[in-house]
Amino acid sequence: MFGVVTRNAEELEWSAVDRGFYEVKDVTGRAAAPVTTGVNMVSAFGDNAAVGDDPGLAAVDAEGRPATRERPYFDWSYVCPTHDRYREGLLEIVDDCVAENPDLRLDDIGFPRDGYCRCDRCDRRFEASEYDDRADWRASVVTDFVTAVRERVPGDLYLTLYPDPYPGHLRTRSGVDVDALAPLTDEFVVPLYDTAYGTTYWLETIATGFESRLADADVRLGVELYAVDVDVDALVTATEVAEASADAVYFGYDASNAVAAIRRLRADRQSGVSHGDA
Repeated sequence: MFGVVTRNAEELEWSAVDRGFYEVKDVTGRAAAPVTTGVNMVSAFGDNAAVGDDPGLAAVDAEGRPATRERPYFDWSYVCPTHDRYREGLLEIVDDCVAENPDLRLDDIGFPRDGYCRCDRCDRRFEASEYDDRADWRASVVTDFVTAVRERVPGDLYLTLYPDPYPGHLRTRSGVDVDALAPLTDEFVVPLYDTAYGTTYWLETIATGFESRLADADVRLGVELYAVDVDVDALVTATEVAEASADAVYFGYDASNAVAAIRRLRADRQSGVSHGDA
């Protein structure tokens, strides 16, 4: 199974593509109308525009420092996952998406990093909760949100995971409890991005780590590769490594390069056919 991640709706219908993810809301805050021809994709709590317009939306640490893209370790700005009005808006976007296509993919579903969020609202809700451990409470916040989305998605639900398969790391980092989310999820998608794929041992290590991590869960594993300006030969090699562990391989943000790699792979696998320089 091969697919693409794209902002160009026409690429979803290219014949070489088995599945297409279409960005309806990305981490910049850019919005697009949902489509019927692909799996609509929504960045949940990553949103530069929302935080830029209302800095009070940002998750903060114990010292009040916001999780914004201007600070080290953050590639984009993060909204606090307990912000009710923002969550309601996300669920409205989900409803709009599944009205066009029954499947849905969610990105950025958790807290930005360990230590977040320590805003007054999060502190109050943790203190009023049934949990003694803040990590358990954070995991419940994320799981409750995904549960609310799952109830609205009649088709397959895809969740993007940060590429750390070590048990407990995602829960500690972002409140993403893989074991709790697996029953709600049809496929976890793990982006393993590189600009060249000159070596692939690290890709194999992470992909096989997730394969082992999910071995007892009834959920598929997808690996997403970066395709922009990557040499096709290198992309083919990376794909072969990824698909040894994954049920599907997806290519991000350059559908033309992705299709070149997909066609090369399929052609090379046709029995009795040789491809190369004349």
